[in-house]
Amino acid sequence: MSVLFEPYKISKMEVKNRFVRSATHENLAKNSGEVTDELVKLHRTLAKGDIGLIIPGYMYVHPLGRAYSYQTGIYDDKMIPGLKKLVNAIHEEGSKVAFQIVHAGMYTFSKLIGTTPAGPSGEIMNPVAVEYSKEMTEDEIQTTIEAFIKAAKRVVESGADAIQLHAAHGYLINQFLSPFYNRRQDNWGGSDENRFRYLKEIVVKTKKVLPSNVPLLIKLNTHDYTPDEGITPSLAAKYSNWLIKLGIDAIEISCGSGYSIFNMCRGEVPFREIVQAVPDYMKSMTEYVYKDMVGKFNFEEGYNLKAAKIIKPQIGDIPLILVGGLRTKTFMEDLIKNKYADFISMSRPFIREPFLVKNIKEGKQERAACISCNRCLAAIPNDYPIKCYTNKWPEEKKQTCYFP
Repeated sequence: MSVLFEPYKISKMEVKNRFVRSATHENLAKNSGEVTDELVKLHRTLAKGDIGLIIPGYMYVHPLGRAYSYQTGIYDDKMIPGLKKLVNAIHEEGSKVAFQIVHAGMYTFSKLIGTTPAGPSGEIMNPVAVEYSKEMTEDEIQTTIEAFIKAAKRVVESGADAIQLHAAHGYLINQFLSPFYNRRQDNWGGSDENRFRYLKEIVVKTKKVLPSNVPLLIKLNTHDYTPDEGITPSLAAKYSNWLIKLGIDAIEISCGSGYSIFNMCRGEVPFREIVQAVPDYMKSMTEYVYKDMVGKFNFEEGYNLKAAKIIKPQIGDIPLILVGGLRTKTFMEDLIKNKYADFISMSRPFIREPFLVKNIKEGKQERAACISCNRCLAAIPNDYPIKCYTNKWPEEKKQTCYFP
């Protein structure tokens, strides 16, 4: 049997194989954030495909931390019945489920949340929304920390097997960790230790409300790819070491932010589809910006592997979950055998092929069919459901304009 199909534990949670469905925004929740039948159906299908651990799309912990209209929410107890349905569907098909919780911080739209987006520091441009952020007050910081803790309790009540904190891709935890986004000179910034404090508070307080059988995972940026230096692999390794000392049970490593979306999802740049999402007065500028990116983010299998080799020695036996362009069975097997990673995490391949793992196990295919065209990524600003649009892009424009 391939090492990919050997069970492996994250703390007390045993996962039946080494495959993880990395959290992927589905654009399928209600506008209120509540779970829909379509969202449940999608994840039931993924579980039928024999994925060991499924992490549904990032769930926002506070209304001001929402990134998109049809993002799943976990900010209110009214979400729990729908979240239970989601958990039950995944469990009924034999997979484990972890809920990823997030606050967007400055990476949202004022028209979406009704106020100026806030992060650790003010006057930083959000390149996605073309808006500047404001600096969070002490009270606002404490409110967001408490929102994470309340969301963690809802994860447990919903019956999920684990929790993952989203500290990557430029969202709020990532913003506090990053020297680029966090320019404060108080107790929340000015040094690596102070920038780490926000995440530390969340981890420590979350651990206190979790049952012993519910592992706490984290998705961590290894490189922000921001205009000025943010998180780098060496800083991520330092943070990883500190996280293990706090009791984190597994680390998934990723990269990129709103300044570098296609470092996060390398491959083609679907500029025409992205341009469709913006208002007419922004189309020429947007096309110029994104067209200039074409050919600069060529796909490379395992593009976060270099960072994994730096971070894995810092965390020892704690599982490392690797995402980022993993496509072929032999490459994945070598990662596990060489102890560069303990789990194989994928997003785009499962959008195209929810039964990929099952097919690999049964010997029907040796690699994913995903060609990294990134049209699935372009669906997000257009408010289309996330699915594979390689062969056909919707003709009808169906999006809510968030831009000023």
